[in-house]
Amino acid sequence: MRKIYRYAKGELQAEEGDVVAEFPIPLMVNGRELATLVASPHELNYLVAGFLRLQGFVASPDDFELLSVCKDFGAANVRIKGELPQRLKPVLTSGCGTGVTFSTPQSTHVASGKKYTPAQIFSLMNELAKRADRYRTHGGIHSAAVGDGEGMILYAEDLGRHNTLDRIAGEALLKGIDLSGMMLVTSGRISTEMAAKAALLGISLLASRTSPTDLAVRLCEESGVTLIGYLRAGQFQVYSHQQRLLVPGEKIKGIAGVILAGGKSSRMGRNKALLPYNGKPLIESVYRVMAELFEQVAVVTNNPEAYAFLPCRKIPDIHVGMGSIAGIHAGLAWSPEERIFVVGCDMPFLEKELIRHLAALSVDESGVVPCTPGGFEPLHAIYAKRLLPLLVEALKSDRKRIIDLVPLMEVKVLPAAEVAAISPQFRSFINLNTPEDFNALP
Repeated sequence: MRKIYRYAKGELQAEEGDVVAEFPIPLMVNGRELATLVASPHELNYLVAGFLRLQGFVASPDDFELLSVCKDFGAANVRIKGELPQRLKPVLTSGCGTGVTFSTPQSTHVASGKKYTPAQIFSLMNELAKRADRYRTHGGIHSAAVGDGEGMILYAEDLGRHNTLDRIAGEALLKGIDLSGMMLVTSGRISTEMAAKAALLGISLLASRTSPTDLAVRLCEESGVTLIGYLRAGQFQVYSHQQRLLVPGEKIKGIAGVILAGGKSSRMGRNKALLPYNGKPLIESVYRVMAELFEQVAVVTNNPEAYAFLPCRKIPDIHVGMGSIAGIHAGLAWSPEERIFVVGCDMPFLEKELIRHLAALSVDESGVVPCTPGGFEPLHAIYAKRLLPLLVEALKSDRKRIIDLVPLMEVKVLPAAEVAAISPQFRSFINLNTPEDFNALP
């Protein structure tokens, strides 16, 4: 802390305050002075490792023979395998404090990666704001964070916005964290070198509270990176590859909807799918939500005539009388998509935001099964076609309880606490099994 003076309301007042620390660190690589990095004086090993990684000098922790950073003497000494190029042409970047690189940014194609909902992007930016205490106290620090849609994976802060990416790159390298397909949010302007570094790390979505430059937009278009600016107050602008966003109102790609209507309704005493609700059969409420979310929807039933009023496919069980496992099996066998979202016909309070969240998490997974305080909810879940052999084996061995198969499926399980963040009352999972359940409907 030091004495500073604040002018306000016509008066000059003395007060105690922090000043951002600035730390120059000469970087020696293989006995050669490569650059002087100007940064915040914390976790400098991540900064150095990330800087060298994003310059293309190292690609794994094994490439380091020595990584020594001494704050007392203000120097970093590194030995790497291989030799540095004889001629290195430094390029001053537009980063805060003027960064340095040894090549102009080039586009690197990023794989398509998972899709993200606006809620997931806002959540990561809000988490960044909570962590950025130094920025809030004196405004002189930039921050950045990487997340996977479920939470923050890495966080960094520094004087320069480009340094925050170097720090994240270095920490990920030394800890063996693969950043491919993740999203990155930053407090600073996105310039072309920021976009290039993100693409080199495999980041699929890059977002900032402020604006990108025109060259950053062009590089993200070429690289396949979704670029977002002015992310604040519940709004943002998308400059490239908007198809990676799971926007409410847009139908979910790569997943078909399946409604299970093959149960005996023994506890209800009559076909619960056809019970009157808001003047229409109960299953119609379920179908309307599914049709809003998915291009293809089917009802699994061995009595298709009973559901002729629904304008969708009716598909029979392949293994009749084998319960919900047979219904999921039939839905996967029919599905024109690689994955299906399965729901019961007696669940009238489906929440679209929660279903979109499950869909966003399901890329490259065998499935996603949410939990409530009561346990697994396998009949409000996503399953992939790769599970068909496991389902066939279960059906042949007369195993009818889908909940018993969940631990064997290697699906992603969404804890109840994460579900509650979207659905605090768990309304999406309310189903009707008895006349008492039906009579209690609002």
